[in-house]
Amino acid sequence: MEETKKTEAAPAEAKKEAPRSGNRNYEPHGSYSSGRPGDRKYGDRKGRPGERRGGRGGFRGDRMDDYKDKVVDINRVSKTVSGGKHMRFDALVVVGDGQGKYGFAMAKSGEVPDAIKKALTAAKKRMHKIHLVRGGTIAHEVVGVYGSTKVTLKPAPAGTGIIAGGAVRAVVELAGIKNVVSKVNGSRTRINVIRATSAALDSLKEYNTVMVLRGKKSPEEIKAKREPKATRPEAKEGE
Repeated sequence: MEETKKTEAAPAEAKKEAPRSGNRNYEPHGSYSSGRPGDRKYGDRKGRPGERRGGRGGFRGDRMDDYKDKVVDINRVSKTVSGGKHMRFDALVVVGDGQGKYGFAMAKSGEVPDAIKKALTAAKKRMHKIHLVRGGTIAHEVVGVYGSTKVTLKPAPAGTGIIAGGAVRAVVELAGIKNVVSKVNGSRTRINVIRATSAALDSLKEYNTVMVLRGKKSPEEIKAKREPKATRPEAKEGE
Protein backbone atom coordinates (compact mmCIF):
# COMPACT_ATOMS: atom_id res chain seq x y z
CA MET A 1 0.00 0.00 0.00
CA GLU A 2 2.81 2.41 0.83
CA GLU A 3 4.35 1.87 -2.59
CA THR A 4 1.07 2.69 -4.33
CA LYS A 5 0.72 5.92 -2.30
CA LYS A 6 4.23 6.99 -3.29
CA THR A 7 3.59 6.31 -6.93
CA GLU A 8 0.32 8.27 -6.81
CA ALA A 9 1.93 11.24 -5.03
CA ALA A 10 4.88 11.44 -7.41
CA PRO A 11 2.87 12.45 -10.53
CA ALA A 12 1.02 15.15 -8.53
CA GLU A 13 4.29 16.71 -7.36
CA ALA A 14 5.69 16.53 -10.87
CA LYS A 15 2.65 18.39 -12.17
CA LYS A 16 3.18 21.22 -9.67
CA GLU A 17 6.89 21.58 -10.42
CA ALA A 18 6.59 21.24 -14.18
CA PRO A 19 6.89 24.59 -15.95
CA ARG A 20 4.11 25.74 -18.22
CA SER A 21 6.50 26.89 -20.87
CA GLY A 22 9.98 26.08 -22.05
CA ASN A 23 11.55 28.70 -19.73
CA ARG A 24 13.05 27.00 -16.68
CA ASN A 25 12.92 30.23 -14.63
CA TYR A 26 9.17 30.50 -15.05
CA GLU A 27 7.17 30.87 -11.84
CA PRO A 28 3.40 30.99 -11.36
CA HIS A 29 1.89 34.45 -11.33
CA GLY A 30 0.66 34.07 -7.75
CA SER A 31 4.08 33.30 -6.22
CA TYR A 32 5.90 35.99 -4.24
CA SER A 33 9.13 35.72 -6.20
CA SER A 34 7.48 36.13 -9.58
CA GLY A 35 7.84 39.43 -11.36
CA ARG A 36 5.10 42.00 -11.70
CA PRO A 37 4.47 44.23 -14.73
CA GLY A 38 5.55 47.35 -12.81
CA ASP A 39 8.54 45.94 -10.90
CA ARG A 40 11.88 47.72 -11.26
CA LYS A 41 14.43 45.42 -12.80
CA TYR A 42 17.46 47.59 -12.14
CA GLY A 43 17.55 47.89 -8.36
CA ASP A 44 17.34 51.51 -7.14
CA ARG A 45 17.41 52.91 -10.66
CA LYS A 46 14.30 54.31 -12.28
CA GLY A 47 14.44 51.78 -15.07
CA ARG A 48 13.93 52.20 -18.75
CA PRO A 49 11.01 54.22 -20.10
CA GLY A 50 9.02 51.08 -20.86
CA GLU A 51 9.52 49.71 -17.34
CA ARG A 52 8.55 52.76 -15.29
CA ARG A 53 5.65 52.57 -12.93
CA GLY A 54 3.07 55.32 -12.79
CA GLY A 55 0.95 57.39 -15.12
CA ARG A 56 1.68 59.03 -18.42
CA GLY A 57 4.74 60.98 -17.31
CA GLY A 58 6.49 58.18 -15.42
CA PHE A 59 8.83 59.46 -12.73
CA ARG A 60 9.11 63.21 -12.38
CA GLY A 61 11.71 64.96 -10.26
CA ASP A 62 10.33 67.86 -8.25
CA ARG A 63 12.62 70.76 -9.14
CA MET A 64 10.33 73.43 -7.68
CA ASP A 65 10.86 72.70 -3.98
CA ASP A 66 12.21 76.21 -3.35
CA TYR A 67 8.96 77.84 -4.55
CA LYS A 68 6.27 78.97 -2.14
CA ASP A 69 2.61 79.02 -3.05
CA LYS A 70 -0.53 80.71 -1.79
CA VAL A 71 -4.17 79.95 -2.55
CA VAL A 72 -5.86 83.28 -3.22
CA ASP A 73 -9.41 82.16 -3.97
CA ILE A 74 -11.54 79.01 -4.24
CA ASN A 75 -14.88 79.34 -5.96
CA ARG A 76 -17.70 76.84 -6.50
CA VAL A 77 -19.08 76.69 -10.01
CA SER A 78 -22.45 75.12 -10.78
CA LYS A 79 -23.67 74.20 -14.24
CA THR A 80 -27.27 73.17 -14.78
CA VAL A 81 -27.67 70.27 -17.20
CA SER A 82 -30.55 68.01 -18.15
CA GLY A 83 -29.74 65.53 -15.39
CA GLY A 84 -29.38 68.17 -12.67
CA LYS A 85 -26.57 70.43 -11.48
CA HIS A 86 -22.91 69.71 -12.21
CA MET A 87 -20.73 71.07 -9.37
CA ARG A 88 -17.08 71.98 -9.86
CA PHE A 89 -14.47 74.08 -8.07
CA ASP A 90 -11.91 76.54 -9.41
CA ALA A 91 -8.75 77.53 -7.51
CA LEU A 92 -6.64 80.67 -8.00
CA VAL A 93 -3.03 80.09 -6.94
CA VAL A 94 0.13 82.26 -6.89
CA VAL A 95 3.68 80.83 -6.64
CA GLY A 96 7.07 82.52 -6.28
CA ASP A 97 10.62 82.13 -5.02
CA GLY A 98 10.89 85.47 -3.18
CA GLN A 99 13.78 86.58 -5.41
CA GLY A 100 12.02 88.15 -8.37
CA LYS A 101 10.20 85.18 -9.92
CA TYR A 102 6.47 84.60 -9.63
CA GLY A 103 3.59 82.93 -11.47
CA PHE A 104 -0.16 82.54 -11.16
CA ALA A 105 -2.90 80.38 -12.66
CA MET A 106 -6.50 79.30 -12.18
CA ALA A 107 -7.76 75.76 -12.77
CA LYS A 108 -11.00 73.81 -12.33
CA SER A 109 -11.74 70.31 -11.09
CA GLY A 110 -14.42 68.26 -9.39
CA GLU A 111 -12.51 68.36 -6.07
CA VAL A 112 -10.75 71.24 -4.32
CA PRO A 113 -7.35 69.48 -3.87
CA ASP A 114 -7.29 68.48 -7.53
CA ALA A 115 -8.10 72.05 -8.60
CA ILE A 116 -5.26 73.42 -6.44
CA LYS A 117 -2.82 70.85 -7.80
CA LYS A 118 -3.72 71.66 -11.41
CA ALA A 119 -3.40 75.40 -10.73
CA LEU A 120 0.05 74.94 -9.15
CA THR A 121 1.28 72.94 -12.12
CA ALA A 122 0.02 75.57 -14.57
CA ALA A 123 1.48 78.46 -12.54
CA LYS A 124 4.94 76.89 -12.40
CA LYS A 125 4.95 76.57 -16.18
CA ARG A 126 4.32 80.30 -16.73
CA MET A 127 6.78 82.21 -14.57
CA HIS A 128 7.52 85.95 -14.68
CA LYS A 129 10.81 87.62 -13.77
CA ILE A 130 11.19 91.13 -12.33
CA HIS A 131 14.19 93.22 -11.25
CA LEU A 132 14.37 94.27 -7.59
CA VAL A 133 16.41 97.23 -6.37
CA ARG A 134 18.12 97.89 -3.06
CA GLY A 135 15.70 97.90 -0.16
CA GLY A 136 13.47 95.20 -1.58
CA THR A 137 11.29 97.55 -3.62
CA ILE A 138 10.63 98.40 -7.26
CA ALA A 139 12.63 100.88 -9.31
CA HIS A 140 9.82 103.29 -10.22
CA GLU A 141 6.07 103.76 -10.18
CA VAL A 142 4.09 101.53 -12.54
CA VAL A 143 0.45 101.17 -13.52
CA GLY A 144 -1.16 97.96 -14.75
CA VAL A 145 -4.54 97.73 -16.46
CA TYR A 146 -6.61 94.65 -17.23
CA GLY A 147 -10.21 95.17 -18.32
CA SER A 148 -11.82 97.59 -15.91
CA THR A 149 -9.19 96.94 -13.19
CA LYS A 150 -6.34 99.38 -12.64
CA VAL A 151 -3.49 98.68 -10.20
CA THR A 152 -0.88 101.29 -9.23
CA LEU A 153 2.39 100.27 -7.55
CA LYS A 154 4.74 102.83 -6.00
CA PRO A 155 8.22 102.24 -4.50
CA ALA A 156 8.58 102.77 -0.76
CA PRO A 157 11.55 103.22 1.62
CA ALA A 158 12.76 100.44 3.87
CA GLY A 159 10.48 99.79 6.82
CA THR A 160 7.26 100.67 5.01
CA GLY A 161 6.26 97.08 4.35
CA ILE A 162 3.62 95.92 1.88
CA ILE A 163 0.59 98.19 1.79
CA ALA A 164 -1.71 96.17 -0.45
CA GLY A 165 -4.86 94.07 -0.48
CA GLY A 166 -5.10 90.30 -0.52
CA ALA A 167 -4.65 89.61 -4.24
CA VAL A 168 -1.92 92.23 -4.79
CA ARG A 169 -0.18 91.24 -1.56
CA ALA A 170 0.02 87.59 -2.63
CA VAL A 171 1.82 88.51 -5.87
CA VAL A 172 4.28 91.06 -4.45
CA GLU A 173 5.12 88.94 -1.40
CA LEU A 174 5.95 85.81 -3.38
CA ALA A 175 7.82 87.90 -5.96
CA GLY A 176 10.16 89.14 -3.20
CA ILE A 177 9.03 92.78 -2.90
CA LYS A 178 9.23 93.91 0.75
CA ASN A 179 8.36 97.61 0.55
CA VAL A 180 5.66 98.86 -1.80
CA VAL A 181 2.46 100.91 -1.80
CA SER A 182 -0.45 99.86 -4.02
CA LYS A 183 -3.86 101.13 -5.01
CA VAL A 184 -6.63 99.26 -6.87
CA ASN A 185 -9.23 101.14 -8.89
CA GLY A 186 -12.20 99.70 -10.74
CA SER A 187 -13.21 96.06 -10.59
CA ARG A 188 -12.01 94.11 -7.55
CA THR A 189 -12.34 90.65 -9.06
CA ARG A 190 -9.30 88.79 -7.73
CA ILE A 191 -8.16 87.18 -10.97
CA ASN A 192 -8.40 90.55 -12.76
CA VAL A 193 -6.51 92.27 -9.93
CA ILE A 194 -3.71 89.70 -10.19
CA ARG A 195 -3.54 90.08 -13.97
CA ALA A 196 -3.38 93.87 -13.67
CA THR A 197 -0.65 93.55 -11.01
CA SER A 198 1.32 91.23 -13.29
CA ALA A 199 0.96 93.72 -16.16
CA ALA A 200 2.32 96.46 -13.90
CA LEU A 201 5.31 94.39 -12.78
CA ASP A 202 6.08 93.35 -16.36
CA SER A 203 6.33 97.03 -17.34
CA LEU A 204 9.20 97.66 -14.89
CA LYS A 205 12.40 98.89 -16.52
CA GLU A 206 15.98 98.76 -15.29
CA TYR A 207 18.06 101.84 -14.58
CA ASN A 208 20.46 101.32 -17.49
CA THR A 209 17.60 100.78 -19.93
CA VAL A 210 16.00 104.09 -18.93
CA MET A 211 19.34 105.91 -19.23
CA VAL A 212 19.72 104.62 -22.79
CA LEU A 213 16.16 105.63 -23.71
CA ARG A 214 16.71 109.16 -22.37
CA GLY A 215 20.04 109.49 -24.15
CA LYS A 216 22.02 109.92 -20.94
CA LYS A 217 24.24 106.92 -21.64
CA SER A 218 25.20 104.81 -24.61
CA PRO A 219 25.03 101.00 -24.74
CA GLU A 220 28.82 100.93 -25.14
CA GLU A 221 29.33 102.80 -21.88
CA ILE A 222 27.03 100.45 -20.01
CA LYS A 223 28.74 97.41 -21.51
CA ALA A 224 32.16 98.75 -20.58
CA LYS A 225 30.97 99.41 -17.04
CA ARG A 226 29.68 95.86 -16.63
CA GLU A 227 32.94 94.29 -17.87
CA PRO A 228 35.51 93.56 -15.15
CA LYS A 229 38.32 96.09 -14.82
CA ALA A 230 41.60 95.19 -16.49
CA THR A 231 44.22 93.89 -14.11
CA ARG A 232 47.29 96.06 -13.52
CA PRO A 233 50.23 94.95 -15.69
CA GLU A 234 53.04 93.28 -13.86
CA ALA A 235 56.06 95.41 -13.11
CA LYS A 236 59.07 94.85 -15.31
CA GLU A 237 62.34 93.57 -13.90
CA GLY A 238 64.65 96.27 -12.64
CA GLU A 239 61.88 98.79 -11.78
